[in-house]
Amino acid sequence: MPETEEPQGELAIRVMPMPADLNGAGDVFGGYVMSQMDIAGSLMAAELAGGRVVTVAVDSMHFVAPVKVGDVLCIYDRAVRRGRTSVTIRIEAWVRRGLIGDREKVTQADFTYVHLDEQGRPAPLPRETEKTSP
Repeated sequence: MPETEEPQGELAIRVMPMPADLNGAGDVFGGYVMSQMDIAGSLMAAELAGGRVVTVAVDSMHFVAPVKVGDVLCIYDRAVRRGRTSVTIRIEAWVRRGLIGDREKVTQADFTYVHLDEQGRPAPLPRETEKTSP
């Protein structure tokens, strides 16, 4: 990974994992990182959809660095594809080592969300020019 790489998208979540989030090797569980990414992506997707969304797919997640206690986990997201009822959000997880230390990319993946109506059925996304709020 080039040293000049910067996070792409908007900062959506910034959290500090705690000791309860560790696996037996002393690293933060990958599932914890993935759940934070899903929360961030679902917030953006719900805003774009103007309502309820569900996660339907996660593509190509590959962890390239561990997250440790004391790191600040920063989740960035941006919409990369918009369908009739779905939106795909590219989500990157980065860490700041020791609160203000070096920034390092941990993983990224594309999360796809489907907009649902009140009956739980797929519903069309509003047009891009419409302003929506969850």
